[in-house]
Amino acid sequence: MSNQTLNVLDVKNPNIRTLHITWVAFFLTFVVWFNHAPLSLVISETFNLSKAQWKALLILNVALTIPARVIVGMLVDKLGPRKTYSSLLMIAGGLCAWFASAQTYEQLAIARFALGFTGAGFVIGIRMVGEWFPARQVGLAEGIYGGWGNFGSAAAAIILPSLVVAYGGENGWRLALYTTGAVAFLYGIFYGIVARDTPEGATYFKPKKSGGMEVSTRRDFYFLILMTIPMYLALGVLSWKLSPSGVNLISTKVMYILYGVLVVLFIFQVSQIYRVNKTMLKEGSVPEMFRFKFKQVAILDLNYFVTFGSELAVVSMLPLFFMETFDLTPVQAGLFASGFAFMNLVARPAGGLISDKFGRRKSMLIFMVGLAVGYMLMSQIDSTWAIPMAIVATMLCSFFVQSGEGAVFAMVPLIQRRMTGQIAGMAGAYGNVGAVTFLTIFSFVDASQFFMIIASSSAIGFIATLFLEEPKGHTAEVLPDGTVELIKVD
Repeated sequence: MSNQTLNVLDVKNPNIRTLHITWVAFFLTFVVWFNHAPLSLVISETFNLSKAQWKALLILNVALTIPARVIVGMLVDKLGPRKTYSSLLMIAGGLCAWFASAQTYEQLAIARFALGFTGAGFVIGIRMVGEWFPARQVGLAEGIYGGWGNFGSAAAAIILPSLVVAYGGENGWRLALYTTGAVAFLYGIFYGIVARDTPEGATYFKPKKSGGMEVSTRRDFYFLILMTIPMYLALGVLSWKLSPSGVNLISTKVMYILYGVLVVLFIFQVSQIYRVNKTMLKEGSVPEMFRFKFKQVAILDLNYFVTFGSELAVVSMLPLFFMETFDLTPVQAGLFASGFAFMNLVARPAGGLISDKFGRRKSMLIFMVGLAVGYMLMSQIDSTWAIPMAIVATMLCSFFVQSGEGAVFAMVPLIQRRMTGQIAGMAGAYGNVGAVTFLTIFSFVDASQFFMIIASSSAIGFIATLFLEEPKGHTAEVLPDGTVELIKVD
């Protein structure tokens, strides 16, 4: 394999083989995570759900992923991706079975909230792929991983309605969900057996301390705390949405208890960040060779807020939007709506490749402009459109959305290798903050307004990207024996 190209068919190459078994793992987590979206009609009919209750489930589905991605990011840096991914897949299988077994709306909601943990799987593969590919290939490799993995939501939209028909009967949807859970559980066992954390002879670098992200300066310490706040605000919004002011799933008293818990958790996280960085705070900084600029992480967070946050929100609502706009059956709506997620197969790898070849900053600016134009186009879709034109519009929009995601994670492994899991976890969590934000907005507006609001939000990513710096030089990593290895990143 050359230093410039990837032969994805060369499965005898351990790098390529690792890429393939890892994107399949990610693919299955997305199938499980979004297996409810194409079954919205049958689940709503089974439990006699209102539109507000269904929209609450959509928000619940992405809420737990916010803290889960941060926590799993720390775990993967400490334990390695093989053990972490294997465990997560088996847990996801069990949670899927729990959701399929629900008998009341309350049980359905709690199980859907728990399934948000499955969305943390993405972070694990980012570290795994970053270990197996050099800097000049990592953007494309991460794009293939993310693109084919994210296609799991489209696969769920295509396969699940047909599975329900095949199983038949009033419990057909439950059997379809059980099937996805069983496949995820079994693949978790397989992944634990065949995967390896690093190429033979390579060192798996770990953070010097765990529990919080290491930063390089006092200013970055306070910047990190500031960037942590929106994650808790998003969970606070969720608590409010579930209260009597929203869908009345929890009481006002429980809402205030949850607010208190979030405040305590925030204080605890700040204390952990301080514990990890207290030596740096006392001494003023860290050695030059170990420094990185936290603003790079923050900019990627904001870009992922817009790109992946909007994708999660749109994937959650698009099947029902197509069903109502064009008077389609669930199977037809799932198939047509899958076009948005289907573009992941091409767009994420393209975003990574373009970022590798033409620069991280320039590429992201272009993707943000394309995202805005794409969502403005989608805002014009109504029943007068020909269905093929509506599908083309969604796919055009999704190309820029998912290329932007690919560009974000083309850069994540190049910031600080030993903390790739934590950096990916924080960026990934911001994607879910975006999803909670956009889905909460969606609960108050119609689809056309919803798409226009997302288009407007692209200004956040565009302005942030103006301050992005191209990675260059070397990053320093400490070997287990205490010696330092310099790794070229440009």
